[in-house]
Amino acid sequence: MDDDLRRALTDVGSSDRGVQNAAYQALTAATDGPVAWAYEAWDELVAGLRDRDNHVRAIAAQLLCNLAKSDPEERIVRDFPALLEVTRDDRFVTARHCLQSLWKVGALGGTPLDTYREGLVARFAECRAEKNWSLIRHDIVCSLRDVHEATGDETVRATALELIDSEDDPKYRKKYAGVWKAQRAGRTA
Repeated sequence: MDDDLRRALTDVGSSDRGVQNAAYQALTAATDGPVAWAYEAWDELVAGLRDRDNHVRAIAAQLLCNLAKSDPEERIVRDFPALLEVTRDDRFVTARHCLQSLWKVGALGGTPLDTYREGLVARFAECRAEKNWSLIRHDIVCSLRDVHEATGDETVRATALELIDSEDDPKYRKKYAGVWKAQRAGRTA
């Protein structure tokens, strides 16, 4: 990891939002493709999932999801429960940022996909008691759609359709199904 990226990783923890946001932007751009330095940042980002600052938690979650493509040891499987915990964050915006990035883990296929799918199926079931349950479920269905688009894995579609069918409220079942109808029409919801 070069000095600029090392500084950006440190700046993620800055109390200055401008510095923090610049660091986030730099690291997001740097992790757009596979990188050789993923494990130099990995443990620091995992620790950031529990930081007292919700911005740090959100950034750490998003960057870990980005780094998953640079993870031949599949550490993401070990650390996925910590990511999933961020989807329960007291700050809903933080939870959503994490949830909306998790598809990058599922898109890897293999064991990461299995871990991702199991986690999201459980999350779909448990979130019904939460304040923003319908948004969480919608994000889960969108995440599964994104994985399907990235991989073409029909078992992902089947999982999503099973979750949609399990929704008791017809209004929300229709909304979630619309995510997949939009995909078939070549649009995103």
